[in-house]
Amino acid sequence: MSGTTNGSTELNSVTRDGVLAALGEVREPEIGRGLVELRMVPTVEITGHDVALTVELLSPIAPYKATLEAEIRAALATLPAIGSVTVTWTTKVRASGGGKSDADPIKGVKNTIAVASGKGGVGKSTVAANLAVALARAGAAVGLLDADVYGPSMPLMMGQTSKPLVRDGKIVPLEAHGVKVMSIGFLLDPEKALIWRGPLVAQLITQFLNDVIWGDLDYLVIDLPPGTGDVQLTLVQKIPISGAVIVTTPQAVALADAVKGLKMFQEVKTTVLGIVENMSGFTDPDTGKTTYIFGQGGGRRTAEQYEVPLLGEIPLEPAVREGGDSGVPVIIGHPDSPTAHAFTHLAERVAARLAVDAAVKPRKPMIRLVQAR
Repeated sequence: MSGTTNGSTELNSVTRDGVLAALGEVREPEIGRGLVELRMVPTVEITGHDVALTVELLSPIAPYKATLEAEIRAALATLPAIGSVTVTWTTKVRASGGGKSDADPIKGVKNTIAVASGKGGVGKSTVAANLAVALARAGAAVGLLDADVYGPSMPLMMGQTSKPLVRDGKIVPLEAHGVKVMSIGFLLDPEKALIWRGPLVAQLITQFLNDVIWGDLDYLVIDLPPGTGDVQLTLVQKIPISGAVIVTTPQAVALADAVKGLKMFQEVKTTVLGIVENMSGFTDPDTGKTTYIFGQGGGRRTAEQYEVPLLGEIPLEPAVREGGDSGVPVIIGHPDSPTAHAFTHLAERVAARLAVDAAVKPRKPMIRLVQAR
């Protein structure tokens, strides 16, 4: 009888192998691979029949978390004699594999995001600022480099005009809205034009990459100048760019130049994360009618033609201009506005794409097990 009892006890116990096997078919929605395979379950604690596990998300913005938890609980419910299940969530952004450059990455920076446009006037800097703030609001460590040296906008847009400190020969970036920010605009008289030739501009960009104390960042968003010139080439030569976001408006003249920017990044083997259509339409708050001032659907058609994702369509809204002029990005000043929601969705898509690129080959899960006797 005692042997039967012991066998029954072993059969009905909750074990490490049983937990891992049950979780084996639960998949990360964006990547499509198992949580265990991706090493997203760093700890499992078992006390009797109760299970407490930690799930380590790969992106700071995970709208699927509730669905994923339901799948985890359903999978563990198949174990015999399972007790309570406690799921704790953390986030650990991983370094993307998107950058194909042989150059050395910036120390401490996991992902570099280049925000680019083929021409000026499409709201590229607005997109860069709100993307950075959206990622920071989600809990990520974020930096914002204003590399548009001839027309630096970030001091005004981020509401920060102080002079940065210098520590041990390196520049300490300023902070605004939870983001570390660096711009040539912090160093120059705001009314003074920068009249430099290409080599000096390249030297300045190199200094911003190497001589700024960025610290540990999940994302460094880089606001590029319009076009495909010296700054862009310097960046792709000096550091591996994890991915590029191409900003355009729906009108044909902007799209034509946006394609040139897209092609440039593809030629230098840099991942194009996708296209953002800015100023996609204005909705009258009184009538609810949407007017497509710059045309309609151009960003989507271009994304489909060149087989890259459409990351978002950002509405044309007065609050965006107000936020840029006051130094309070719309995602902070009007967090419930359609534009703020669009920027949050953009940040979600960018982070998800980088998480997919960062997904590693299957390895043996590293699980810490606490088994109570």
